Amino acid sequence: MNWKFWSKKKRTTPKKKKSALREWTDAIVFAVIAATLIRTFFIEAYVIPTPSMERSLLVGDFLFVSKVNYGARTPMTPIAFPFAHHTMPLIGTKAYWDGVKLPYYRLPGLSEVKKGDVVVFNYPMDADSPLYRPVDKRENFIKRCQGVGGDTLSVVNAQVFVNGKAAPNPPQSELDYDYTTADGNPINPDALAELNASTYESSHLFMTKESADKLKNISGVKSVTPRIALKGITNPDAPVYPTNPQHPVGPPSLMLNGKQPDYKWNVDNYGPIIIPKKGWTVKLDSLTYPIYERCIAVYENNKLEVKGSDIYINGKKTDSYTFKMNYYWMMGDNRHDSDDSRFWGFVPEDHIVGKALFIWMSWDENASFFHKIRWGRLFNGIHSY
Repeated sequence: MNWKFWSKKKRTTPKKKKSALREWTDAIVFAVIAATLIRTFFIEAYVIPTPSMERSLLVGDFLFVSKVNYGARTPMTPIAFPFAHHTMPLIGTKAYWDGVKLPYYRLPGLSEVKKGDVVVFNYPMDADSPLYRPVDKRENFIKRCQGVGGDTLSVVNAQVFVNGKAAPNPPQSELDYDYTTADGNPINPDALAELNASTYESSHLFMTKESADKLKNISGVKSVTPRIALKGITNPDAPVYPTNPQHPVGPPSLMLNGKQPDYKWNVDNYGPIIIPKKGWTVKLDSLTYPIYERCIAVYENNKLEVKGSDIYINGKKTDSYTFKMNYYWMMGDNRHDSDDSRFWGFVPEDHIVGKALFIWMSWDENASFFHKIRWGRLFNGIHSY
């Protein structure tokens, strides 16, 4: 790189040839800067590590995610090691320095986040975890957007409803099914493999509705039924937001009258719940306060206090709050094996990373050597509905 390219002074001595070391150094510096700019503002590669989006996305799918569609988010933690998200490989130390922090800003994009989009975002529960990280250095999650700011969302018998209408189900979405056979014996594993049914660590099956319908027609199978949680019953083994003890909204001192209401919600029968929208004012009472407390205190950085049945925001007594950001409701396509908004609530707009575009490679770790690449998935687009 000739840093004096702007000089108009006529060269009187011949240009000195760069050494091989200097040429390599210039090339590496240019490549790092160019790649960092591309990853930050245009497109970035990710890999699917868990089955929460099956069978739309499989473990081992490598994706390209667009930063342009929703507008690139400018770095909030600008001083970081190139190509490392939050932890240095091998040595395990922090890959960034949070001594310099910039405010959230997003460049203009091609569109807003829409219902049905497959979205990569930073995990919001890292905001107050023991491993606290800045927003742009939190874990990356991928889910499908089921609702945007201003929508009223509910789940009834595993079917999502938005503003009173049933939302389209992703064609490859999975549920958890029980099955029985005439002789009591398990189904042939080869038959389950053809149906792409997964057992994980349990006796029941995770599969698509199409696979479940085919399973019913297999000789010897008596019944195939989805495991749907009953309405009005809280499941202590899978507690949901906002009363999930694994993801507490706040300490007991911040609960109105020292307790939370029992919403009697579960993963298959949830809500209705209104997703916050920028400029929307919510009336705070014993039912709404636990739902929106986290957004007010954690994501929008307000000092929140509760004294008996009185709420104080930044030292002022109030019974309402106007939101500063848009929020989203994210759920995995594998509805019974996904850690999503049903368990930890809303995703703020400043956590949105980008839109998943297409699969450029798919690697099956459990397959034999010559079948590890899933050739049929290469360069498949990731579609909204």
